[in-house]
Amino acid sequence: MAHGHSHQHGHHHHPSPPANSKEDKEVARQQEDEDYSNWDIVKATQHGLLDRCMELVDAGYDVRQPDSENVTLLHWAAINNRQDLVRYFISKGAVVDQLGGTLNSTPLHWAIRQGHLQMVILLLRCGADPSLIDGEGYCSIHLAVLFQHLPIIAYLIAKGQSIDTTDMNGMTPLMLSANRIIGMEPTSFILKLNPSVHAVDKIERNTALHWAVKSGNVNAVDLLLEAGSSLDAQNGKGETPLDIARQTRNRLATHILMNEMQAKSTRSYRLLKSLHKYEISLIALVIVSIIGAIGYILDLDTDSWLLKGMLLALVTAGSQLFTRRFVDDRSQKYLPAIFFMSSLFWAFMTWFVCFLPNGAHSTIQIPFFLSMLSLLYFFYKTWRSDPGYIKSSEQETKQTIISLAEAGCLDPRMFCSSCLVKKPLRSMHCHACNCCVARFDQHCIWIGQCIGAGNHCYFLPFLASLLVVGHWMIGATSVCKSHTVTFSQDPATMY
Repeated sequence: MAHGHSHQHGHHHHPSPPANSKEDKEVARQQEDEDYSNWDIVKATQHGLLDRCMELVDAGYDVRQPDSENVTLLHWAAINNRQDLVRYFISKGAVVDQLGGTLNSTPLHWAIRQGHLQMVILLLRCGADPSLIDGEGYCSIHLAVLFQHLPIIAYLIAKGQSIDTTDMNGMTPLMLSANRIIGMEPTSFILKLNPSVHAVDKIERNTALHWAVKSGNVNAVDLLLEAGSSLDAQNGKGETPLDIARQTRNRLATHILMNEMQAKSTRSYRLLKSLHKYEISLIALVIVSIIGAIGYILDLDTDSWLLKGMLLALVTAGSQLFTRRFVDDRSQKYLPAIFFMSSLFWAFMTWFVCFLPNGAHSTIQIPFFLSMLSLLYFFYKTWRSDPGYIKSSEQETKQTIISLAEAGCLDPRMFCSSCLVKKPLRSMHCHACNCCVARFDQHCIWIGQCIGAGNHCYFLPFLASLLVVGHWMIGATSVCKSHTVTFSQDPATMY
């Protein structure tokens, strides 16, 4: 895609280096030694020489006058991020939405192409219209998407631009991203802004999923399916996304779409729908059974390890088959926590069935029982308590984006592009929970929950209780094992 004048004139449109860098000091020294008195106003604007520009304007130069390529001074100031010059030229009558250049773009379009967020903010304050289209039919939000400037996308949406704004071909930002930019971003970011995944363009009547498949953007295909894109949607030629995947011979996209169709058809069965409601409980029941079966096999009264090995392999194969066929992605993250709780169940059962009948003294039984209750209590409190998820309403999110952007802080240090929230001190985004957590410590897979400001006070006692229970179980198992060996070796026990 052409970039207009941004790459045709050899001008300086990169951000200036930090003020304390050696390069900056060297450039400043060279500028002091160089004579600018013969520079024209375009070159002076590109280099940010306010005094020289003021001198030429005072001498009678019209700031609205375009150069030989129909580019105004405001365009040059915008693309080179010369904010002081933009303010000066506008104060002298420059037209903020003047069209110019090869692509017939506004200064705002030029600033967006180069990713100058502060320039975009300044131009919008000065009355720039982000809905104007350039010579290619794109308005501001489309250019921000095509050039993958996420902070500018967020700022434009916060300032009132619609995420479903169409270009001259009826393409929404989501369609452009899915079709033109291979990878997860900015498609993932756009989907967080609640665009329509069912919208179609004017020419081919394709949805965003059609465009993602057509361009081979499998990352976008995954994201769009997760966001609820329709597999049955047909374009102007009557083609579904799967039809296009087969036509383009994209094996990976075809595999993803067919798996989704299979999962969709499976979910349509009434029995499986009913089972899905109790999926976690059923998984827990199966895991408890598997652990019990493994314990039973290992305790079989036989010296044949071959038999035990074959039975264990059979249990393992069955558990693998169950996981692949009946445990979806949403439930898989709970498997470690369910396994942990199932282990606690059998530990409890082992104590009451094997250890308690042996007549252990109450000084042992009561502490174990209390430590087990403590473990279950603190597990429950850690699991059920809000770890400190940072939440924000749509209006609060927009206000946060505007305030951070205008303060120059709309970057990953202060703003989470996944949750669209301002990150407090010591917070972090948890990819397992897909949420930012205040005072984030870790995501504990054995609890299935993040550990943060809200539940850290329960997590530490949980760990202490777990250590105590583990100590009791190991000690009781050792004592029981020694009693069993003594019993089996005593001939008197045979009579």
